[in-house]
Amino acid sequence: MGERPLTYRDYAAFARMSAEQIARDCEVQAFHASGPGGQGVNTADSAVRMRHVPTGIVVVSREERSQLRNRERCVEKILETCRRRARPPRPRKKTRVPVGQRRRRLEDKRARGKVKQLRRRVEGE
Repeated sequence: MGERPLTYRDYAAFARMSAEQIARDCEVQAFHASGPGGQGVNTADSAVRMRHVPTGIVVVSREERSQLRNRERCVEKILETCRRRARPPRPRKKTRVPVGQRRRRLEDKRARGKVKQLRRRVEGE
């Protein structure tokens, strides 16, 4: 039996949490950052991948040279994602098919029916 999908209200609740509360619910991995930086990048596990367990949001930060600052950036990114997902969906507006469009559809349908009718075997042959 699967969990119910999160709604914008659930994300709003997470968006109101403090950075410390969010960080407590996260799994953290540190790894070597790729890209420019030479020895500084290759020797230290300064890049951070963080997964917020309740929401499943995964973020990566490798901007800073310090692992601590990258952890802080990850928490900020998770909070930002929660804020973005917390926006309620815009209400749908019912639309009507214009009269002209409806008429064209029916004409096309009749024409198609005629084409198919002409493919049939003629009676009396």
